[in-house]
Amino acid sequence: MAEITAKMVAELRELTGLGMMECKKALVEAEGDIKKAEEVMRIKSGNKASKLAGRTAAEGVVAVFISADKKTGALIEVNCETDFVAKDAGFVAFANAAAQAAAESTAADVAALADVKTASGETVEDLRKAIIAKLGENMSLRRFVRYQTAGQLAAYLHGAKIGVLVDFAGGDEGLGKDVAMHVAASKPVCVSKDQVSADLLDQERKIYTAQAAESGKPADIVAKMVEGRINKYLAEVTLLGQPFVKNPDQTVEKLLAEKKAVVNAFTMYTVGEGIEKAVVDFAAEVAAAAKV
Repeated sequence: MAEITAKMVAELRELTGLGMMECKKALVEAEGDIKKAEEVMRIKSGNKASKLAGRTAAEGVVAVFISADKKTGALIEVNCETDFVAKDAGFVAFANAAAQAAAESTAADVAALADVKTASGETVEDLRKAIIAKLGENMSLRRFVRYQTAGQLAAYLHGAKIGVLVDFAGGDEGLGKDVAMHVAASKPVCVSKDQVSADLLDQERKIYTAQAAESGKPADIVAKMVEGRINKYLAEVTLLGQPFVKNPDQTVEKLLAEKKAVVNAFTMYTVGEGIEKAVVDFAAEVAAAAKV
C-alpha cells in the first residue's frame, strides 16, 4: 500500500474541506488513491447526513438573493442544530448558494430545490451533505419564497435571524429597504386591511363584542365601540395602517403615497419560528453517564 503522506492528507482536505483524521482514514481505505478517497468521503458524507437527519435543527439563518435587475429574488430559511454552526462561514455560504438557486430555478418546494444545480455546478443537496460532513450537524432547507415582479425587489436582514423580501413599485431602492426594515421591526401580517381573513376578523369582533357588552352601555354604543376596536386592530396588523418605524407620526400608507409607490407583497421569515426545540437537561445527562 502507498505511504500516506502529510501532503496527500492536506490535498484531500483542500478538496473536501473535512478534518485531517477523516481525510487520512479515507486515504488508507482508498490505498493512497486521492480520487478514490474523495469518492469514499462523499459516500460517507451522505451516510453521515442521513444519520443526523433525526436531530432537531431549529437554529440557522435566513438568506436572500436578488438579481441584478431587482426583478427576481428569493428568501430562504436554512436550519442547523446550534447557533455556533449558524455563524460558520461555510454554512452561511451554503445558505446563500441555496437562496440563489431558489431565485434562479423553477423549483416549487424544498424537495425540488434539493436537485437544483447551484452556481458551482453542484446540486443544493450535494452542498448540504458536504457541509453536514464538515460541521457534523443536521441541516435542512425549511422553506423559501420566490418573487418575480414588474416592479422591483428589496430586502432586509436583521442579524441573519430575521429576513424580509418586499415586492414594490415606484419610489427607489432606499424606500424598499426602509419598508423591509419596517416589516422586520413591526411584523405586520399583510399589506392592507382587505387582505385580513374574514375568519380572523369575525373572531376579533366576537371578542370585542363580549368585552364591550360587559360595559352595560346601549347596543348602539357597543356597536360603535366594537368597530372602533376593529379599526384599531386593522391598523396594528396591516403594513399600510402601521406608524412608520422611522417616523411614527406618519403611517406607511402616507409614506408610500408621498413617494408615489405601492407595496405589492412581502414575506418575513424568522429563524426557528414554530419549531419546537428540545430542552436538554445537561445535569441529568452527566448524572446518567456517571452511573454507567
